[in-house]
Amino acid sequence: MTTIDATATETLDVDRHRQLGKDLYNHTWSLIELTDRTPAQEDEMLFSTHASAYHWSKGSGTLANAARGHWQIARVYSTLGRAEPAVWHATRCLELAEAATRAGVADDWDVAAAFEGLARAQAVAGDREAARATQARAREALEAVADPEDRQLIEQDLETTPL
Repeated sequence: MTTIDATATETLDVDRHRQLGKDLYNHTWSLIELTDRTPAQEDEMLFSTHASAYHWSKGSGTLANAARGHWQIARVYSTLGRAEPAVWHATRCLELAEAATRAGVADDWDVAAAFEGLARAQAVAGDREAARATQARAREALEAVADPEDRQLIEQDLETTPL
């Protein structure tokens, strides 16, 4: 059995962790956007989204970064039809996005995106009533989003919620 040197990632500096977090987040998106993934690509998508969140946590990420990591993890699990982890990570995302907003480190779209992710996860879990209610909360939260492009991205995601 091979042992893992737990200190290996400790030798990475904060900037390298942050860059890995960003790169893995973007790589995960490229896998989410595939319409016909192989089982190996599904595994890679899961691994890369969790690794992204890990590296952000070591790269001086804010509460908002942590929320976004959980959002993407929830999105991956929703994409794969894995309801329980999708709902768990989406719920955690919302908790962190709200905390980041209270702390003044969130962007104006973080809470709306968190509601969108939770609605998607609830829909995947078959709780259509909760998903519709959460979608409505996301749309309310969108009123606080100043940038039309940011609003549009979240609105597009809301339109693809599997209800």
